[in-house]
Amino acid sequence: MNQDIYYKRTIVKELVPSAMLGEQRSVRIYLPPGYNELLSYPVIYCQDGEDFFNFGRIATTMNRLIYDENTEPAIIVGVDVDKSIRTSEYSPDGERFAAYCRFFAEELLPFIEHHYPVRPDSNERIVSGDSLGGTVSLHLALDYPSLFSRVISLSGAFLLSTQERIQLETDLSWLDISMVIGLEEKEVDTGRGRFDFLEANRISKQLLIERSCPVVYEEKPGKHVWGFWQQELPAMMKRFL
Repeated sequence: MNQDIYYKRTIVKELVPSAMLGEQRSVRIYLPPGYNELLSYPVIYCQDGEDFFNFGRIATTMNRLIYDENTEPAIIVGVDVDKSIRTSEYSPDGERFAAYCRFFAEELLPFIEHHYPVRPDSNERIVSGDSLGGTVSLHLALDYPSLFSRVISLSGAFLLSTQERIQLETDLSWLDISMVIGLEEKEVDTGRGRFDFLEANRISKQLLIERSCPVVYEEKPGKHVWGFWQQELPAMMKRFL
């Protein structure tokens, strides 16, 4: 097959007004080949939208899955973030975390569902993120279970506050999470200190399993970088689609 078709992508940029954040947030939206407003599509929401598109190559990956593996076409929504306040928005201890989560659930979702034919069902929404993006994605599912039940976590920063949040739950049988963590992520420098992400993911996995969550969990040779995550993303997307 002509490789060029993988790179023919329709990506629309939107500004989503947010009272919660007091600003407009830029998002980039991938529309699959053959996109038709009369149809309906599953949707993948990505934290770190710019990185997922540029470094994760998620649009090219979606094209490849559609053309080569008959995967159901999905719309992908990448939510951009200002790196200077990323920790404040994505970390459970961050001062903008609560506002960001409310923006995501109460402003972003209605905006996308008003403008694009995405299916308004928690089983048709996938929320994904890397590192702290994986953290906020899991917290969104835990805090808004009627909205989100499927999570892709690429080396999620599931540190103590996230472990404590999981422990507040008794039954997570409704939550479907795919987790991958690199075996070389024992000393990840976060800007707030060094953390053993491998151990944090092992603990979190166990806490999830104890609450009946059907976790798909993999440990693989890899570091805390997009070069690792980009390789893992296709199988994780395919599993949910």
